Amino acid sequence: MAPQASRCRAASAAVNAFPQKKETPRAMEQFFTSAVIVAAGRGLRFDRGEGGPPKQLRPLGGRPVVARTVEAFRRHPRVNEVILVAPAESSRPFEELCGLWPEVRLAAGGERRLDSVRRGFEAVSPQAQVVLIHDGARPLVAASEIDAVRTAAWRDGAAALAVPINDTVKRADALGFVAGTVDRAGLWRAQTPQGFRVEILAQALARPEPATVTDEAALVEALGRPVRLVPGSPTNLKITDPEDLALAERLLTPPDAGFEALRVGQGWDFHRFDPQKPLWLGCVLLPGEIGLAGWSDADVLAHALIDALLGAAGLGDVGAHFPPGDERWRGASGAELLKLAFAAVQAAGWRLINADLALFGERPRVSDHRTAMLKALSAALGEDESRFNLKGKTTEGLGFLGRREGLAAAATAFLGRLETPGGVAPQP
Repeated sequence: MAPQASRCRAASAAVNAFPQKKETPRAMEQFFTSAVIVAAGRGLRFDRGEGGPPKQLRPLGGRPVVARTVEAFRRHPRVNEVILVAPAESSRPFEELCGLWPEVRLAAGGERRLDSVRRGFEAVSPQAQVVLIHDGARPLVAASEIDAVRTAAWRDGAAALAVPINDTVKRADALGFVAGTVDRAGLWRAQTPQGFRVEILAQALARPEPATVTDEAALVEALGRPVRLVPGSPTNLKITDPEDLALAERLLTPPDAGFEALRVGQGWDFHRFDPQKPLWLGCVLLPGEIGLAGWSDADVLAHALIDALLGAAGLGDVGAHFPPGDERWRGASGAELLKLAFAAVQAAGWRLINADLALFGERPRVSDHRTAMLKALSAALGEDESRFNLKGKTTEGLGFLGRREGLAAAATAFLGRLETPGGVAPQP
């Protein structure tokens, strides 16, 4: 039996007795939420026959559109998992993107959008209680909008982000003349995410869809169930044509951002050699090299970068977050600490623009390991390798470094404000 069919049958009884109950604020935070990002379309209206990559892979602010969309959900503190639905016939670029996010799962899309939604839904975890469906071509969704839809879906069973129509609406005839003016009272323009209790979405997806259905909320409406409208923002635009992409680019770089949206931090770290320990540098194990003494793995490059990131965000230093002597961090890897530190930086509302690192010592030679270290550091932060630079310096025999008693590292991190138009930065 297909996963979809079994899930739908199991949900049928439960959905008919769906409880309408008030939840405490604590309970509203704790239910398991899955996000399905639908990015399997071919974007024919975007390329207008000119060719090129699909719109979801076009660059926006230096990153693919779908990467920004996924990041909005991956970084959200109350979204438990993310499933990215990619084109089945050309999934390689999406697989490469998911390599940056080990926790994001990939699903193969179908011929139509609704087929892709079904396949994404089949991939959600069994413990999922609310599922958010979102367009891969809507990269500017705000954390507050995700939270509002998530909460409304849990409370009311189904919810959809939408904006009221404020313009006068005309109905045209076949020749392009005005056939009438539509009363706009009560009219809303639907957006995504749309959120649903799992049992309701399962029942809706199991039924044959009406020919007029263009979104998942309409499937639930066809069940006779109410869908809560959650006020959204016009800036949560769907990129359909090149003009939309140009507008999104402008929204990402507001002219009044100025220097207040930028931060710089510096980090330093020093460790003496310890022959009894392995050597970790830049989140890479270097066999045959003498290790460094420390409570964790003593990765001076990773620790210097942590200090730089935390310093730029105004969050203290590595010792404050991961104090020596705390059993939680005994032997902790530099990659693990980097992930935790960067999550705090992102939760505070900052994104990485670039990082420059330097290792000081007589050996090992950085040039022999630079590629592996840059790959490991970028993977730890979930960022592109192009944002990192690494160089090695000797002291020409001077000082404790010249005497080969230890290693030192320095890092500079450049951060930008992680705010999306119409919303706020993710909160912890």
